[in-house]
Amino acid sequence: MKKYLLLLRVALRLSYSPALAQSTSEFVVAFGSCNRQDEPQPMWDVINQDHPNLWIWLGDNIYGDSDDMAVLKAKYDLQLQQPSYQKLQAQTPIVGTWDDHDYGRNDAGKDYAFKKQSQQLALDFLQEPANSPRRQQEGIYAAYTYKVGDKKVKVILLDGRYHRDALQRDLVKAYIPNKTGDMLGEQQWQWLQTQLTNSDADVHIIGSGVQIIPDQHPFEKWANFPVARKRLLDLLATTHPKGVLLLSGDRHIGEISKISLPGRKEPIYEITASGLTHSATNNTKENNRYRVGPLINQKHYGLFHFRPEGNKLTVVAELKGEKGQVFTSEKIKLEE
Repeated sequence: MKKYLLLLRVALRLSYSPALAQSTSEFVVAFGSCNRQDEPQPMWDVINQDHPNLWIWLGDNIYGDSDDMAVLKAKYDLQLQQPSYQKLQAQTPIVGTWDDHDYGRNDAGKDYAFKKQSQQLALDFLQEPANSPRRQQEGIYAAYTYKVGDKKVKVILLDGRYHRDALQRDLVKAYIPNKTGDMLGEQQWQWLQTQLTNSDADVHIIGSGVQIIPDQHPFEKWANFPVARKRLLDLLATTHPKGVLLLSGDRHIGEISKISLPGRKEPIYEITASGLTHSATNNTKENNRYRVGPLINQKHYGLFHFRPEGNKLTVVAELKGEKGQVFTSEKIKLEE
């Protein structure tokens, strides 16, 4: 039976930009990041009870932190042996991107010497088919499209590691913005523009390992590369994709941020879900001028509930804890 379920999942696997028919009543997307493979993992049982139609990894899917690919593989294998995660695998399509710890080295960018080998291990973990174009490109960015009734939800996953320029720190270990640096590399930028231009999707979920909207904290974030951040936000304004929702991880906190962009009627929300196995319990007062709702410093994961209402899709975003408690919830009006 287990072998049959695995074969079924592979048959349904959406490796680049396919469409998957789903129930017209609700489409549930679960997501999270910062998952230590050798720590207790209470979240998977709770996540499985939500019966998500899709799981999205947002990075730090394991804590590899090694230049030795055998060590990195062993850590991925340990995660794959986790029984409750195996249950999620058997019943839920899984997609994802990475951040630094699963990339191979803390805060690493394009100069990481083993990124080509690390990419293949990450794609093995995500069960990417051997003949997938994703295995041939430089970076693990990808896009997927899912049907919800007669609507389409596109998931766009960015790779902010493989081509990311270098950063330096000041005397107090805060990052100094790289005023000309890039996050994605030109090939990925062109790919992203293609994914957004004239897209017929009704919702565009864009996942990034590090935060996009927040710009005040001293840690890794898109705002450390102001030209790249502006380029991304400008692209969302000029290509005008419908229903943009941003996702991020990395921070060991959860929060919802909101920003208004010229040329867009509705604000854009970013949901940060970071801390599946460990969280920054001491982080209680961090400034974020864009935050709506509370700062969450308990272990958590995220959920989107998409529901067709008439000729529209509605979405409710939640961040939930290991007992299934809802820490924050936001009904988001999607731009049509």
